[in-house]
Amino acid sequence: MTDSGTDTRPDAGNPLASEVALRVDPLIDDPETRIIVCCGAGGVGKTTTAAAIGVRAAERGRRTVVLTIDPARRLAQSMGLTELDNTPRPVPGVDGEDGGELHAMMLDMKRTFDEIVEAHAEPERARAIMANPFYESLSAGFAGTQEYMAMEKLGQLSSRGEWDLIVVDTPPSRSALDFLDAPKRLGSFLDGRFIKMLMAPAKAGGRAGMKFVNLGMAGLSMFTGALNKLLGTGLLRDVQTFVAAMDTMFGGFRTRADATYRLLQAPGTAFLVVAAPERDALREAAYFVERLAEERMPLAGLVLNRVHGSGASSVGAERALALAENLEEGGIVDRGPGKGNKHDAHSPGRGSPDEPDSTLRPESAEALTGNNGHTRQTEQLAAALLRLHAERMRLLSRERRTRDRFAALHPEVPVTEVDALAGDVHDLAGLRTIGELLAR
Repeated sequence: MTDSGTDTRPDAGNPLASEVALRVDPLIDDPETRIIVCCGAGGVGKTTTAAAIGVRAAERGRRTVVLTIDPARRLAQSMGLTELDNTPRPVPGVDGEDGGELHAMMLDMKRTFDEIVEAHAEPERARAIMANPFYESLSAGFAGTQEYMAMEKLGQLSSRGEWDLIVVDTPPSRSALDFLDAPKRLGSFLDGRFIKMLMAPAKAGGRAGMKFVNLGMAGLSMFTGALNKLLGTGLLRDVQTFVAAMDTMFGGFRTRADATYRLLQAPGTAFLVVAAPERDALREAAYFVERLAEERMPLAGLVLNRVHGSGASSVGAERALALAENLEEGGIVDRGPGKGNKHDAHSPGRGSPDEPDSTLRPESAEALTGNNGHTRQTEQLAAALLRLHAERMRLLSRERRTRDRFAALHPEVPVTEVDALAGDVHDLAGLRTIGELLAR
């Protein structure tokens, strides 16, 4: 096993096993690991993975907080909480015998934005900003706000120093790369040329200053006139009022985003790319792996969720279908010598040539007919089960091919695989099961 929590021994019992296996326990036990970011496409189990890692880390002695940006209530429900908010809440039922604790929270992007304003503006100006209609729209749903505020909250949690480990469940985006790109885009917008143009008239001040601005920014006047027609005078005025009130804060947005970005590049951070053994999910995972490498983000490995298996993998799909067809046609499947329908006339139990065959008696014929009907039902059931097994083996084959394509592109990426469970995870016991599967 290596110091990075990977093991180069292949798991011969797993048809999807990687040559480089990700070992989760050494990763979460390492005191140098301070942040784990679970990222990937939507619907692949990021929230469950983050929660399971949080539970396992806490029960192995680390003071852990799980930050989810997913607006769904799955994390709260699985942890036995009625709801989560912008403040870390203790999770009951976690075994703290080794000194660990588990807290969980869900990002409230508007409340996080409010906290930034309150922390960096005088009280009167903060109230003016938060009462501004444009600010209401920006803080509640502007493109990139959620991801930017996730960065802000991560930076806040890290700077407080209260946690041994922070586990981040990234937002469900059309592209997993939004988590990396959106904060920069929003920071660039808030610190960008457009905002500075809107701030210029307010900064100029005085009649002379306004004359200078009007002469030097005639193009801006034409632009704002067009905006007035397009958006309405009220909206543009709200934007300009907001910009004037936020004047002293704009330079900090990009600074804080850059600081958190550097935190994500630091050695104490580990990215886990989460995927399912499906073509689209693994294609997105491969793209994310490449992007993390470009951005010099520390990748711990790939978590492959919902991997299917079979206890009868020695019987392939084609063999299962052949057996099913044989049964459906009334044939005999794998019946050994001595079990056929042809018997010697003097075989034991068949009677002698001088005695009538007992199987020809009417009552025996009736029993034989009933037995044949029961046997036929059994054969039909067996054929249906064989067809189901054939479908399962085809699914395993597709998963294996998809997994192999990813491994061929990125043989260096450690992988751990989590078996598909029969039901959804909805409590701590289920999260512990997932944690055990992650740590195999």
